[in-house]
Amino acid sequence: MRNGMHTDWDRCVRAVQSKDARFDGWFFTAVLTTRIYCRPSCPVVPPKPENMTFYPSAAACQQAGFRACKRCRPDTSPGSPAWNQRADLVARAMRLIADGVVDREGVPGLAARLGYSTRQIERQLVAELGAGPLALARAQRAQTARVLIETTALPMAEIAFAAGFSSIRTFNDTVREVFALAPSELRSRLPKKTVVAPGVLSLRLPFRAPLNPDNLFGHLAATSVPGVEEWREGAYRRTLRLPYGHGIVALTPKTDHIACRLTLSDMRDLPVAISRCRRMLDLDADPVAVDDQLRADPVLAPLVDKAPGRRVPRTVDEAEFAVRAVLGQQVSTAAARTHAARLVTAYGEQIEDAEGGLTHLFPASEALAALDPESLAMPRTRRTTFTTLVRQLAEGTLHLGVESDWEESRARLGTLPGFGPWTVDVIAMRALGDPDAFLPTDLGIRRAARELGLPSTPAALTARAAGWRPWRAYAVQYLWATDSHPINFLPV
Repeated sequence: MRNGMHTDWDRCVRAVQSKDARFDGWFFTAVLTTRIYCRPSCPVVPPKPENMTFYPSAAACQQAGFRACKRCRPDTSPGSPAWNQRADLVARAMRLIADGVVDREGVPGLAARLGYSTRQIERQLVAELGAGPLALARAQRAQTARVLIETTALPMAEIAFAAGFSSIRTFNDTVREVFALAPSELRSRLPKKTVVAPGVLSLRLPFRAPLNPDNLFGHLAATSVPGVEEWREGAYRRTLRLPYGHGIVALTPKTDHIACRLTLSDMRDLPVAISRCRRMLDLDADPVAVDDQLRADPVLAPLVDKAPGRRVPRTVDEAEFAVRAVLGQQVSTAAARTHAARLVTAYGEQIEDAEGGLTHLFPASEALAALDPESLAMPRTRRTTFTTLVRQLAEGTLHLGVESDWEESRARLGTLPGFGPWTVDVIAMRALGDPDAFLPTDLGIRRAARELGLPSTPAALTARAAGWRPWRAYAVQYLWATDSHPINFLPV
């Protein structure tokens, strides 16, 4: 773990001097003589060590009066892996800020979702990140504004509104302060491009190398629900339910980034859409740390060496995934997709897709809670599981959002009828984002374990997997990759 790495001055200096891209997003280098901050891999000649100081966040750099480097563009670094591999207050707060909660609900709304006072949250964020929630949200607004300036032909006034600024003046002042350029100057520095359709943006999602896209996109494509998701011409496409409207995203794996094409009904949803897509593709992971840990096991080492950089395919909607996990209990992938597609057609909100392949948003929990259970083509016991889940999601008595406490959510899920260890753990892995979630009862995992000479009974395999912690969810991806059988959701 590299939490608090910015306090290890010698290590940070070595990373900057070697231009080590693995540390981009872990910390930021501020140069005292130029008042500029950079990512560790900045291509310019490194400053003298005595002129370097280090911060844990771009917001902390901005708050200390530094502006973003025009060469390395530190604000486009991958996010810190810490926020997706931890479930403490700071990590949950950072996930909510990335999801736009401060802009929509203010700091009191952030505090209410987390169950702490605003003072407690402010104190903990400042202690770890050098900036409070307002400064962190401001840094995110600045980056959103830059993306819109550089990828759309929107008027500046519309960009200011879409990025979450309260006034044009605040927008202008923030962009100048952070990027040392006026908004119009940022746009004028770009080559002239073909103007795309209104509401359509093309951008690059960075990640830490290596990234193996096969399991990531392969799983999403294999389990895609017709009408909501599709694989088309090398891109995974899906619909998005967002705070202000809806969207369609097309994600295409490239050598050094994920190409992202977004169509949004409301531009205010841009930062949320980007955050959710990054989370679904696990792009803020630290694959070197994960693979080094798993490679220490002689059984896993050949699997890691063969295809390093596997990610955990997650979700853009935690409630949607929980519903789909229940639909997939004890049936094949094809049957699970069929069940989900029927629900989508009957209860999903219709949308328009210029490319014609996508037709609906996945049904909201409220719509599913109102359906007639007798209309569900599934065994009665699973109907009870389904209806109990969607009712609690709709009523708000079960929370699975980014602010969730993982252990609390696991315990709550475990009390629901029909929720065995497999269902709880697959939701923990794919929806909650717990990097240590493990599936010892999964038939594919047990089959892979037998073939590799690992214990195949759940208890013995769990004991054997202790050395893979805290990355057992990634070990699951490597084990699944050894199985040529179609994906099946068999255990409960």
